[in-house]
Amino acid sequence: MDGRDVERALTEALRVLAARQDEDWSVRAGSLTWTCRETAVHIAHDLLAYAGQLAARPQDGYLPFDLAVRPEAPIAEVLDVVRACGGLLAAALATGRPKDRAWHWGPTDPTGFAAMGTAEILLHTWDITRGLGGGWTPPEPLCAAVLARLFPDAPAGEPAAVLLWCTGRAELPGRPRRTSWVWQAALG
Repeated sequence: MDGRDVERALTEALRVLAARQDEDWSVRAGSLTWTCRETAVHIAHDLLAYAGQLAARPQDGYLPFDLAVRPEAPIAEVLDVVRACGGLLAAALATGRPKDRAWHWGPTDPTGFAAMGTAEILLHTWDITRGLGGGWTPPEPLCAAVLARLFPDAPAGEPAAVLLWCTGRAELPGRPRRTSWVWQAALG
């Protein structure tokens, strides 16, 4: 995976979310405890954090910075922050080399950060749309790529359904809903 996957996920998410920006984003985002607005800010936060990790390549922890979005910012501006942070991650991925490593619970290569960024966008867009009344499923090709990189032990099935199951968001026929999970971004 690479920055193009992040850009594809970002384009799709912003298309879906911008069309719903006038709805009530103070409601819970699906089964999360965050509101839809807080979840959008979380997407931006993680994309920025991943970009920072790739740029600085720390080996033993996250950089000591955080993202703050003004509480009075309208949803359109929150989505602009998501777009900006996604662009920063895509740019960091474009300049990264395959042998580069940065910390995310162990040494993680650029493909791991691309997969995590793509997953954050897809999964939390799904969470937000659930809070706003549903009606969106993450694109299958991007879900398949995320599963291959972050969940190598994922069961067979439709990639979006399997990704939602792997992250505790949905059930799969014949399998109980997960109550805990971890993706495998770090390399051994």
